[in-house]
Amino acid sequence: MLRTITFCILLLAFATPAGVKVGGKAALAAEPCLVAPICPAKDSPTPGETSAPAHAASGGKLIALTFDDGPKPYVLMGTRSGKGVASQSLLALLEQQEIKATFFVMGWRLSKNADGKCRQEDGGVCREAAEEEHRRGHEMENHTYGHGDFRIMTKRYGEEWVLNDIERASKIIQGITGEKPKYLRPPDWTIWPELQKKIEARGYHVMTRSTAVPPGLRDVDSEDYFCAGHDLSKCPKPSDYDYVLRHIEQRERQGVDQHILVFHELPQTVELLSRLIPELKKRGYRFVPLRAYMRVAEGGD
Repeated sequence: MLRTITFCILLLAFATPAGVKVGGKAALAAEPCLVAPICPAKDSPTPGETSAPAHAASGGKLIALTFDDGPKPYVLMGTRSGKGVASQSLLALLEQQEIKATFFVMGWRLSKNADGKCRQEDGGVCREAAEEEHRRGHEMENHTYGHGDFRIMTKRYGEEWVLNDIERASKIIQGITGEKPKYLRPPDWTIWPELQKKIEARGYHVMTRSTAVPPGLRDVDSEDYFCAGHDLSKCPKPSDYDYVLRHIEQRERQGVDQHILVFHELPQTVELLSRLIPELKKRGYRFVPLRAYMRVAEGGD
């Protein structure tokens, strides 16, 4: 997750207590599809329908591509942000590569109250971008409503506030997808056992980087957020592309050939993936949505 937590903004606009992390996005047109070069076929699948081929159940070299902190329409659609930042289209890349991904979205971005900020920062409406993700068959999971750090939010408002923030996000996501999210990724993976148990009691699987779970069930952080903005001092060297490949190779030497890769909706990440995906396919990896991946990694199929 992007490391900077912005407090006390948009308090009135989003009815979110001070301390939560917010930001804006761009949008899709309200009409069915106005971006002709990247419009999908009319009979787009539901999430997971075509992205988990029959042979995925056999295991092997699998990758689940996941994206946090969205939706950001200018990145998804390949347009420009409200500040004029250009991006290739992430959705077009995924369609070209025949991959269904999983998007961990922030619920506040899907609120109608966010439309103005989304247009201002990203040139469109975040909610419509989420609808497009779903229409194209990608999965949508929970990254909380306000993206507030759990420890800070608990200290200020109590654990019940955190649990309600998660449910608030699920409700608005379900309004788009028709089903409640199954997976939750806490902001910055900040969690502790007592809170995790309460979240799991509500039916969620909590995503983690913890060594307490098998390697195939751990998130692999791409650290792409370090390669955004003006300060690139923490961006992996020689490049984030090399960093992700090295990380995968290291896991392979440990006998791990199933990976949950965590990226963010950033222009430089789309460029990285345009090179990384073909390379990983050459190495024998198949890409499946998170739910299909988990069925295999947890031994359910």
